Amino acid sequence: MKDQADSDRLKGAPKHERHFYATNRAFGRFGMRIFEPTTMERPHWHGHVEANFCMHHAMGYDVDSEAVEVPPNRLAIFWAGIPHRLHTVIPTGNEPPKLANIYLPLDAFLMMNHIMPMQVALLGGGMVLLPEALCSEEMVRRWYADYRSGDFERTEVLKMEMNALFRRAFIGEPDFLRQPRNDAVGERALSSVHIRHVIAMVRLVLENLDKPLKNADITAVTGLHENYALGLFTRIMQIPLKQFVLRMRLMRARALLVESSLAIASVAEASGFTSISQFYHQFKVAYGIAPNAVRSQYLA
Repeated sequence: MKDQADSDRLKGAPKHERHFYATNRAFGRFGMRIFEPTTMERPHWHGHVEANFCMHHAMGYDVDSEAVEVPPNRLAIFWAGIPHRLHTVIPTGNEPPKLANIYLPLDAFLMMNHIMPMQVALLGGGMVLLPEALCSEEMVRRWYADYRSGDFERTEVLKMEMNALFRRAFIGEPDFLRQPRNDAVGERALSSVHIRHVIAMVRLVLENLDKPLKNADITAVTGLHENYALGLFTRIMQIPLKQFVLRMRLMRARALLVESSLAIASVAEASGFTSISQFYHQFKVAYGIAPNAVRSQYLA
């Protein structure tokens, strides 16, 4: 049933993008695309903070059933864990529309420094629009060249520049295309305090992936009852805490396989897996390939 649900959800995404969103694989990959935008059949969602920059067009979005229009030449940022759908592309000139999408893994976004107000706003459902003076088409295309270069240092600089832009955007009053729902009333209401509790749990997980992690250990950082904290985490992150921990372990393992010379057994241990057989099984389920095969691909 879960695989079918994932398949249905991904039908809304452009075909060339679907592998990027798949929830049956470990999420968290950083990426960037510039392409000709196409409308989506239905809403979809995925495990990233997404930034959109429209070139020579505006576009109409449904974000959790709320209509939003993203203007040209402005970087719009939102948490893509909320169902969203591009339904209209509105050309603004004679040149063909191009859309730049930046996919920032949620864990990486939550570990960025000095942007707590933005983290709370986005997890609360807000869509932030950066001032045109902060981010131009020239900057976006430079970022894309950095990303496409495959150079680790250039990609890290790109992420640092994004962090700085996010900090600048919240020095004064940010411009929201969609207001955060932190102060909403009713069953779906979420306070900024709730979201801060979830951010604290995520950070504890990321800082202790090499250690045994029980739900009680993680939820203790909030001071809330364990069951309440677990429900809060699932509600905001749209994934149970236990599954989130597993995905973060898999992300770390993949990074270590590619970026280090650690033995595979040491990679498993450093990522918090208690046995090599468990590691191989979970890794192959997540990535569709064995750990040693991933390393071989990058060494070839």
